[in-house]
Amino acid sequence: VQLQESGPGLVKPSQMLSLTCTVSGGSITTSYYAWSWIRQPPGKGLEWMGAIANGDRTYYSPSQRGRTSISRDTSKNQFTLQLSSVTPEDTAVYYCADDLGHWGQGTQVTVSS
Repeated sequence: VQLQESGPGLVKPSQMLSLTCTVSGGSITTSYYAWSWIRQPPGKGLEWMGAIANGDRTYYSPSQRGRTSISRDTSKNQFTLQLSSVTPEDTAVYYCADDLGHWGQGTQVTVSS
């Protein structure tokens, strides 16, 4: 299974960040998988943001609930992270991952005017 993140590298404060994870070599509809978004701000540890599982069940970190939305497009084998009202504190490398330890290479997102 391979995962690849894509999205804008630069977002302005107060805008919405949207990132997509494209999965190959496996199906996001596999019933026992959850597909997660994780980020790592500069100089800090990994932060799990949320996940989507079969049946479109979503789970969010309490610290991100309200600003975060995860959805999926089964026809494209992709799942998407949307983070609203971004601030410079949302600057991070964003990763997508599955339950078996497969991770994307990460994509840098910088929030700056």
